[in-house]
Amino acid sequence: MIETYKRDLQNYSIEQLHFKTAKGVWSICQMYDHLIAVAHEYLDNVELCAKAEAEQALGKTEFGERLYRNGGFPPIKIKLPDEMNAPPNNQDSMEKLTTRLVHVINRLREWQWKVGEVNANFKVKHGGFGWLNAQEWYDLVGMHFRHHLRQKAELDLDIRDGKRANIQDIPIEDGQ
Repeated sequence: MIETYKRDLQNYSIEQLHFKTAKGVWSICQMYDHLIAVAHEYLDNVELCAKAEAEQALGKTEFGERLYRNGGFPPIKIKLPDEMNAPPNNQDSMEKLTTRLVHVINRLREWQWKVGEVNANFKVKHGGFGWLNAQEWYDLVGMHFRHHLRQKAELDLDIRDGKRANIQDIPIEDGQ
């Protein structure tokens, strides 16, 4: 899945990569930045589970249980609280985003075979889903990338439909 995101990244011009259709709507660059940053956060938590020394008896929240039972996020837009929703970076080049995606892919490969060896009762708390073990944090990376496929498709459709015909004339604003 992440390889598909990496491949698709090459289809955008630099203008398309940074353009936002409206205030409050992320650009392609911002969506990629968000996905990469969150993937690293989740993989950091895999590592914390692996280094844990005490078992955690508590489990997931009701939403967390439903998320894992269904194998992914519901097909809805999720708005985080403002304090958790700072605008993602909109300045990275295609090359920088590609390099960052490769780093995520390498970290996933590094854990692919050893994540199952981590004690399932060594957990780290997620703010919305409750206490997750290493395997659950690892799986959450893929769930999160799948969840953003719809957003990516909407942004791609805007580009294909020519809604950005004059895209080259639009200045790129820092962090917006």
